Amino acid sequence: MKENKKLKKFGSLLVASSLLAGVLAGCGAGDDSTSSEGGSSSGGGSSDGDTIKIGANLELSGNVASYGSSIGVGAELAVKEINDAGGIDGKKIELIKVDNKSENSEATAAAIKLATQDKVVAMLAPATSGNTVATVQIANNNKIPIVTGSGTAPNITVNDDGSVNEYAFRTCFIDPFQGIVAANFAAGELDAKNVAIFADNASDYAKGLAKSFKETITKNGGTVVKEEAYVAKDTDFRTQLTNIKAANPDFIFIPGYYEEVGLIVKQAREMGITVPLMGADGWDSPTLVELAGADALNNTFITNHYSAEDPDQKIQDFVTAFKAANSDKAPDAFNALGYDTIYYIADAIKRAGSTDGEAIKNQLAETKDLSLVTGTFSVDENHNPIKTATVLEFKDGKQVFNSKVNP
Repeated sequence: MKENKKLKKFGSLLVASSLLAGVLAGCGAGDDSTSSEGGSSSGGGSSDGDTIKIGANLELSGNVASYGSSIGVGAELAVKEINDAGGIDGKKIELIKVDNKSENSEATAAAIKLATQDKVVAMLAPATSGNTVATVQIANNNKIPIVTGSGTAPNITVNDDGSVNEYAFRTCFIDPFQGIVAANFAAGELDAKNVAIFADNASDYAKGLAKSFKETITKNGGTVVKEEAYVAKDTDFRTQLTNIKAANPDFIFIPGYYEEVGLIVKQAREMGITVPLMGADGWDSPTLVELAGADALNNTFITNHYSAEDPDQKIQDFVTAFKAANSDKAPDAFNALGYDTIYYIADAIKRAGSTDGEAIKNQLAETKDLSLVTGTFSVDENHNPIKTATVLEFKDGKQVFNSKVNP
């Protein structure tokens, strides 16, 4: 996987200024210098002089490096915009990135490093649900808020016993919502009656999506005619696909991550499976098209957090700024979520008037009607944002905006 590219400078801050107006009003001016020394306070790290340290515990290598890298690029753009506009009360953000290598144990180690050595005041949590769950206890123990941009499993913020993880938050919607949206879309827009589910059996993310999809499609009058499973890093899915094909479904739901999904779609089409296929935000990677092929992805759909083709002015301003900073590359959903996560954290620090972890945590929890690229949201009692979802369709290898779905 490619490493993050350094953001190129762009000449106009008009877009940044408009985005900052509703989020960080009143920020003062400052220079671009940052400090590398660590500080400490009750409840997390602290700002050093003119610097506020925010950690980024991301998948920059390994199986899902595309996610973490994209979140990191989006986060870097937000940091640049905020710092260029004067920072947070005159203090510049220093983003400290650590590669968790797409592994749970490495994610835990990265969280410990950021909390105890780098003394960050808050963290961008990993991109995947499993890796984020592996960091929650570190956040709670050190009283340092973590915010995942794309970890959609409910148990990141709420434990099985119903207790809320005090220092864990997210800027994405949760798996049950994606599963519900996918099932309603399949039944309402694609007239699906007999469906199959092919899910990653080792992934909390995939299992959560499969569960909510199955419950909703059944309530909608549909029938699940076949369920099959695979495990991450599998490469041959023909046996399971043969079983699915024999059940003659008119729609297949495939919750999972792009590395396996790309091969599943490719092999399904090679086997003559032509029915609509659908997944969720785990499909969102340029690598998916490389693995599956553009033709194979025709008649496939995903639920996602945003679309670069959405005509909303805030989204189009972001797309313009991102392209200017990234060689005219259009931002994907993970870029947008990384960008929004920084603005969400910065807004909470601004309102807290402090870099104390508990103060930041309280403001994250009290966020109301925050207008960001992936939607305007308020945070509920379970630390989840209430926001819209987007349905995208693949056409000749490109994601095309289909519709928005409100919570």
